[in-house]
Amino acid sequence: MWSFAALMIGFGMDLVLGDPHGIPHPVIAIGKLISWAEKAFRSVFPKTAAGERIAGAAVWISVSGISFLVSALVLFLFYRISPWLGLAAESILCWQILAAKSLRVESMKVYTALKSGDTELARHAVSMIVGRDTAVLDEAGITRAAVETVAENTSDGVVAPLVFLALGGAPLGLFYKAVNTMDSMLGYVDPPYKNIGLVPAKMDDLMNYIPARLSALLMLLAGGILGMDIQNGWKVFRRDRYNHASPNSAQTESVCAGLMGLQLAGDAWYHGVLHRKKYIGDPIRCIETEDIPRCCRLMYATSILALILCASIRFLILL
Repeated sequence: MWSFAALMIGFGMDLVLGDPHGIPHPVIAIGKLISWAEKAFRSVFPKTAAGERIAGAAVWISVSGISFLVSALVLFLFYRISPWLGLAAESILCWQILAAKSLRVESMKVYTALKSGDTELARHAVSMIVGRDTAVLDEAGITRAAVETVAENTSDGVVAPLVFLALGGAPLGLFYKAVNTMDSMLGYVDPPYKNIGLVPAKMDDLMNYIPARLSALLMLLAGGILGMDIQNGWKVFRRDRYNHASPNSAQTESVCAGLMGLQLAGDAWYHGVLHRKKYIGDPIRCIETEDIPRCCRLMYATSILALILCASIRFLILL
């Protein structure tokens, strides 16, 4: 019951407070742990393809295990001292695990810069939320990148964490954040991460397999509530949901593209290397800057539906 309350409180805190700068954040600690573990295990195992893959597996086991066990132990002690102290601590963790408002705030920085006509500032703002090279992006490319990251991270940043929080409270939520952060830091196909990032990338795919598809269906429903083209959203989802190197990333992107009548994805540069990527959706209309706040509204509506569903799951677990 306390974890159920913490989930609801944490979601509300995220909507109101977002991710204020200057407050200690567990994901920052997880990131530092990943960097330390990467260096440590690279030095331990042979500098061969097989050795680096084993090192990546060791990084994954250690970081995900520590993230879960430390948070579980801390919450156990806090709840033993006082249920209210445990509730406060778990609510804060739930808040920090979710990223709905910060996703909107960061993407709207791109929107504001584009509306003011400052393309360079918009490129800088979008570079903070995407992994691709942004120096050569025009206004449409910047907007497309922002829309894509909001669509994709509706699953990674909100729905998937909600699912894990509902199933296992803050410790399982932090386990998911550790898995997701390892993929963000190590899961690249180019050197020097190609081998060491293999296990983190594959495990992230596995952990997000069901949440990504659930997110897509909830986004489709949210689009219908917002009056978007749900029929086209369903059509593009069924056709293009695997038009990505990841089995999960295009799930929500395809729904978003269909609902909004846009064509997303396509070729992109990462770390100076051109990656050939399939398109997602149809160019029914040209993308415009207003699509950024439009996509944010879709993300928020999807998040509310996910909260209702996950709260129901948590309630059923209590029964």
